[in-house]
Parts: sequence; C-alpha cells; structure tokens
Amino acid sequence: MTLVSIADIFDRKVHLGEEIKVQGWVKSRRDYKGFSFIDMYDGSCLNFLQIIVRRELVQNYQTEILSITTGFSLEVTGVLSPSIGKDQKFELLSTDVKIIGKIKNPESYPISIKKHSFEYLREVAHLRPRTNIIGSVSRIRSDLIYFIHSFLRKEGYFLVSTPIITTVDTEKSSKMFFVSSIDLDELLAKGSEEIDFDKDFFGIKTFLTVSGQLNLEAYACSLRKVYSFGPTFRAEPSTTMKHLAEFWMLEVEASFLNLSELIEFSEKMLKYLFRKIADYRKQDLLFLSKKTGTNILKRLDQFIQSDVIQVEYYDVIKILNKKRFNVKSLEKDISSEQERYLTERYFKNSIVIKNHPKSIKPFYMKTNKDQKTVASMDLLLPKLGEIVGGSQREENFSIIHQNMIEKGINVKNYEWYLDLRRYGTVPHSGFGLGFERLVSYITGMKNVRDVIPFPRTMRNARF
Repeated sequence: MTLVSIADIFDRKVHLGEEIKVQGWVKSRRDYKGFSFIDMYDGSCLNFLQIIVRRELVQNYQTEILSITTGFSLEVTGVLSPSIGKDQKFELLSTDVKIIGKIKNPESYPISIKKHSFEYLREVAHLRPRTNIIGSVSRIRSDLIYFIHSFLRKEGYFLVSTPIITTVDTEKSSKMFFVSSIDLDELLAKGSEEIDFDKDFFGIKTFLTVSGQLNLEAYACSLRKVYSFGPTFRAEPSTTMKHLAEFWMLEVEASFLNLSELIEFSEKMLKYLFRKIADYRKQDLLFLSKKTGTNILKRLDQFIQSDVIQVEYYDVIKILNKKRFNVKSLEKDISSEQERYLTERYFKNSIVIKNHPKSIKPFYMKTNKDQKTVASMDLLLPKLGEIVGGSQREENFSIIHQNMIEKGINVKNYEWYLDLRRYGTVPHSGFGLGFERLVSYITGMKNVRDVIPFPRTMRNARF
C-alpha cells in the first residue's frame, strides 16, 4: 500500500484507480443518505482531498465515522477516483478509515471552521498552522529558505554559522538581551546590586546577538563569499507591525566586492526569490491575494520586470523638502512615511538610497572620498519600506580605528576584528535582509507576527 501526500495527488503523481493511503486532519464532515463526505488536509498543499465513506463498505461507520468532527486525525485507505463534483478534481473512495486522534470537546476546539482574527490566532499560536492562511504562509516561508540557500550556493557562497551568544554590539544603537547564568534572586538576597561578570559563566558580559556581521567578515576574508542565516535578537520596546524581539536575518559578505556590485547582487537575489516563489507556490499566493486584498503576483512581477532606481541620500532629502516634509536635519534616517512617499508616489518603484551621512551610520562602513558620507545602501520596496541594508566595509586600519574612537567604542573589545585590517586586508561588502519582512511582503501579510511560527515581542514569550 502506497502512502502519498495530497500534494502528490494534485500534482498528478498518483494514477486514477490506484489504491493508496493518506494521513491528515479533518476540515469538515457532511452526511447524506448513508454516505459521509470528509474534507481532509495534510499540510502538503492548500488543497483538501474529499474522502467518500460509504456505510456498507466501512465497518466502523456507525460507531466511529459519525463521531468525526473538525480536527480529528485520520489514516484512510481507498481508491483514487475522478470527482463528480464541480469543486473537486479527485476524491478517495475509502475502504478503511482509522481514527488516529480525536477532539475531546468539539464545542470548545480553538480552531473551528469559522473565521478567526489574527489577534485571536496569535493567542493559539500552537494551533494556528491548521488554518488555511497560516498554512499557506508557512509553506512559502519554508520554500523561501530553501531558495535562499539554493541561490547563494549557485553563486559560490559558503554558509557560516555565526554565534548567537556574543560580546559584540554590531549595531551599537540597538538594545541587547543580556545573558547570564547567575541566579538573580540569590544576588538580590545577598544585597548585591551589580553582577560580578568575572564569576559569570563566560567570565565576561555577554548578550544575544543583534547581528553576525563582524564574525561573518572574518570568514569573508578567508573564504571570499559567505553568508549566515539564523535568529537575531533586539530588545527594542517596539510594538509596531514591523518589529519582533526575535527574528531571522540573512547576512551576506563578500571580499573584493564594491558598493555598486553589492546593490546589483541584492537586486539579483530578490528577483530570483520572487520568480521562484511565484512559480512554485502560485496556488498559495493566489489564495493569500484574496485573503489580504493584495495582488501578490502582480507585485512580484513588477519588481522582476523593472530595474531598481538608485538615488543619493542628499538628493532624497531635496525631494522630500520640495514636498514639504520639512526635513530640517540632513543627518537622520528616512522615516517610514517618507519611505512610502518615495517608493509609492514619487518614484513609483523600488529604490536604493545610497551614500548616507557618515554621522548616522555604524563605524564599519567605508568612508567616501568626500569624508562626509559612507558607501551605504538601503533597498526600499513599495508598501513595505527597507528590505535590505548594507554597505562596503572600511578596509583601512587607520580609518576604521579612528571611526571607533569617534563613535565611543571600546577598541580593546574589537582587537580581533581589527586584525582583519592588520593582516591582509581587502575591500569587502555585505548586507542584511530581515527575513520576516521579506515573507510579509511576499505573502501580503500586514503584521510580521503572522509570518513567524511563534512570535517574540515585548510582554510576549509564550509557547
């Protein structure tokens, strides 16, 4: 007996008339004149398979089949047949139905077939992948991870596992989660108000990482092309739809790569990802388009078919001031409202803002010849804002050392990083991509909390 997925059935990898076995969960059950019609899904695709249960052919019809409700898990054996119904291509004429798991109290089952709000679903995050919309998002998220690895491998990049526990604050301005093995209750009981980090697990103050970039640069200066993909943590007290305390970050670093080449590569990667996901998950994207009111395939195709417009930071400021945004300070980041104006109304296209003021960017970005700006880039998408942020890195020891002093950074903690400039330094560049923002853009979901399995936000670390 062949065990198959519902995706295999709808991809026509299973022949009509073949006896097969499927396993999954019940969406609904309807009864009519000695027949039961069970809609069953297994998570492999958006489709559900209609199971036909005939009273005369199944021994447990009266005792078990008629008790089946939404959420039951089943193992069904039967013959795959063409459906006579308008909404189904296939149906399974069952010869055996085994109940694997029951719903103890169907009336109180949290994921009933009625419509639920996203706010409610976040309260039952362990069950929400059973809904169609979160199931679609989850399949797209999984495939995007696969396509990212596939693309970078084809481009000659090596995966590097950067540490999650670190002493390095790459972003400097970010608030970091502190890591310690010291019992705080015991510390307070002794009347101590400060932690002696010499007695802590690592013997030094440590944090959860905000970025693996600096570690990644070390490997870029040996393997040339590298990337990391993993969780990142920021203790910023933000409750917006764009922010999470724990999120996944793709970071890419390459030696002998300048800013122009970095921008070109980031655009190439996004076009590859958009093209692949549009081809491979079209059904899920069409479903999500209806649910979110966004024409997702059109959105992706517009990016694929157009060229990203590159614009200088100071030119952006002039554009904004002409439209009465009154950007009084030329040395600050562009706001979300201004990003949307630029991409949706002024340029009506994805853009890259490049060469930001040195004063608002981190110490590691390469200083341009004007000594006032750095070789930086932010790629902005309409309806979203920044999706990629990166720069050419400063490879000159004297300049980056001076940058660290000017930014108030304890140089002693970064001696290992400065070694990369002392010993065989090379020009190199890199960028970071917030993965949940990418998934939200591709799925049309408004809130990043709905595109990660178990969101971590301020005051919320359940599950």
